[in-house]
This record gives sequence, structure tokens and C-alpha cells, in this order.
Amino acid sequence: MKRKKLSYAKYGYIFSIPFVIAFCLFTLYPVIFTVLLGFTDFKGIGAVNFHFLENPLQNFQTIINTPTFRTALGNTFLMWGMNFIPQILLALVLAAWFSGTLFKVKGQGFFKVVFYMPNIITAATVAILFGALFGYPMGPMNDLFASLHLSDGPIEFFRNKWIARGVVAFIQFWMWYGYTMIVLISGILGMSPEWFEAAEIDGASGWQKFFYITMPNLRTILIYTLVTSLIGGLQMFDIPQLLVTKSGPNNATLTASVFIYNQAFSGSYLYNRASAASVIMFLIICVLSAVVFFLMQDRYEVRERKQLKKVAKELKKKRKLEERGMA
Repeated sequence: MKRKKLSYAKYGYIFSIPFVIAFCLFTLYPVIFTVLLGFTDFKGIGAVNFHFLENPLQNFQTIINTPTFRTALGNTFLMWGMNFIPQILLALVLAAWFSGTLFKVKGQGFFKVVFYMPNIITAATVAILFGALFGYPMGPMNDLFASLHLSDGPIEFFRNKWIARGVVAFIQFWMWYGYTMIVLISGILGMSPEWFEAAEIDGASGWQKFFYITMPNLRTILIYTLVTSLIGGLQMFDIPQLLVTKSGPNNATLTASVFIYNQAFSGSYLYNRASAASVIMFLIICVLSAVVFFLMQDRYEVRERKQLKKVAKELKKKRKLEERGMA
């Protein structure tokens, strides 16, 4: 008698059905609908009818040729760079500090919680906090400048485009460096301690261990950090929208996401153009993510993979020739 083998795979599919339904309804359908709207004339609250344009790329051409969109795109990249470069540098230093064996930090758990805490504070709360801090005509920063005799009167900080950009970039840095640090620490703790012990026996210094062992083996984690930070940076919305009124002087803090929001909901209700701008941003993120993956890949590993493929092809050819000879 043959025993029937029990297959539990069907239960996995059954348990995944609620997620699949929710994903299709609340993620996949809105994404597809947004892409389709970029090729239509759909606009206005309550509108239900729309038509595909004769020139399907008209909305995309309009967005690309709009000076405000180009300004928003430039601001987005600028403020992302201003916050990500110090963020990754500080996160690397802290990760090396907390995971190092040479110098043990007391109360590591406490410091990790403190550094990570800004990440769990809501953006609205942070915007209110910094709005009050740089308040005009009265606020802690104005009081500090007055007490140090650095200004003749109250300063309207957000009327200066570089100060406004700097504050937004600093908030993004302050909110996310703790998260980046935790991710890097997890990557370092996943490395084999034997590597570091062997390096110590060979007389390697702390810096040599960091640059020749830690950094090369953090490549995958760094790719993840770069890509996720890039996606989050190009979607920067809440802090610029809530902190600076009307994006500051000359649209200094206008980001691509704020531009899309203004097109869709701030009186214009140009859903077609907002959708086109969203698709353009999606394509930019895809291209830049692919560039990051290409630049961060292990050249030696890629070369080795190509050589293995070449050897496999040669073996296949040799096997075919042998089979023909036997025939």
C-alpha cells in the first residue's frame, strides 16, 4: 500500500490570499490607474469621464518642460545629498564604534535607543518643533542670536532659501541617521568574528580592519541603504510641506512630491499631470537604483561569474562534439 504524501503547500497559498487581495486592491490597482491617468485628460473633483489623449506623451512633455518641476527636482536631489552624505558617514562611525571589540561602550542599548528615537517621532511633531525653534519674530533661535548680539533684530529664517533648505536637510538627517546606524550594525554583527581575530593576529590596526574587512563585507547592506535612502529622499514630502510655508522663497524647499501634491490637490486638480509627474519620478528612481547596483557590485565576483559561464559553455560544446563522435 502506497501512503499518500501530505502536501502543506496549499495552506500557505490559502494564508496568503488575504494579503494578495489587499495588495491588489490598495497597491496594484492604484499604481496601474495612476500610470493610465498620465495618458489621459482626467482632471477636476468629481469627474468620472476621461479620454486618452491623441498625443499620449503630452502630459509627460508638459511636466518635463515646466520650470517649476525642474526646480523641484533640483531641490529634491540637493536636499537629499545634503542630508544623506553626513547621515551615512555618521552612521558608519557610530556602527564601527558600537560594534568594535577594542573599545567597549558602556550602556550601548541606551545610546542606540536615543539615536534611533528621532525616527519614531511623527513628521508633523518634528515640523511643529522646528517651526517653533526657528519662530519669527519670537523663538529660541532668535533669542539666542539676540543674546549673543549676532543680529540687530528678529530674523525670519525661512525667508532665506539656504537656511530653509539646510533646516529641512538637517531634519531629514536627524530623523534617519539612527535607523541607518542600526542597519549597518546588524550587517557588521553578521560577519564572522574569526575574520577580525585573524586580522588582529596579523597585526592589523582598527582602521585597517574597518577598511579591509568591514567595508567590503558591508557592500550588500550599503546597497540596500543607498537604494532605500534614494527612494525616501526622492519622495521627500512631509517635512518640506509642513515646515516651510509655500515652499519658501523662490520655491527653495519645493520637492518633487510637493509639486505632485500641488498639481493634484492644491486648487489645480490636474490629476493627469500629477500622475505623469509620478511616473517620471518612478522611472528616475528605477534608473538611479540600477546605477547604484551597477556601481556597487563586486567587480571580482562579476569577473569570476563570467569566467564560470565561459567554462560551462566550453564544456557543453565539448560534450556535444563527443556525443556526435559516438553517434
